[in-house]
Amino acid sequence: MGSQLRTRIAGLIFVVWLAIGAVAAGQRGYFASEPQNCAGAATVGVTAVAGPLNYVGLNPKVTCSLPQPSS
Repeated sequence: MGSQLRTRIAGLIFVVWLAIGAVAAGQRGYFASEPQNCAGAATVGVTAVAGPLNYVGLNPKVTCSLPQPSS
């Protein structure tokens, strides 16, 4: 198998992986409203990156806080 074909297959697998993750995030209602903070946005991103692992029990949650400007 040529390296170009392997690269295309890897790219296709990557896109399908992210699509499955986006479907999982949608099923969890993450796209129903805009995230209110960085934790909400990060959770949506991590869920999409986790892909099919969402369907075997992985439920990623992220907590974070943004630094506040000094006064």
